[in-house]
Amino acid sequence: MLSALSFILTAVILLSLLSTVFYSFRSRTQKDAYLRGLLAAKMNISMGFMLVAMALLQIFLFEANTIRTILGIIFLLLGLFNFFSGVRNHMHYRSQKQ
Repeated sequence: MLSALSFILTAVILLSLLSTVFYSFRSRTQKDAYLRGLLAAKMNISMGFMLVAMALLQIFLFEANTIRTILGIIFLLLGLFNFFSGVRNHMHYRSQKQ
């Protein structure tokens, strides 16, 4: 059970890391402000997924101690903030297109 959860969270971390880097490079090389904002929003969403997965990995799969728990909670809060701000920005830029 824990092995499967560890594998799934590690896969989510690696995939979201790759998409974060991909969208980061694409948004920085984009000339159009609309596309740059849309790609930055996608980067924030994928970074949020990565941070939440890292938090869950820290909180549930390792031996519990104070530092790991605090680090996991910080990652969780940062991940949720990145995810929701990315979704908000993505909706904002999508509404500008129409």
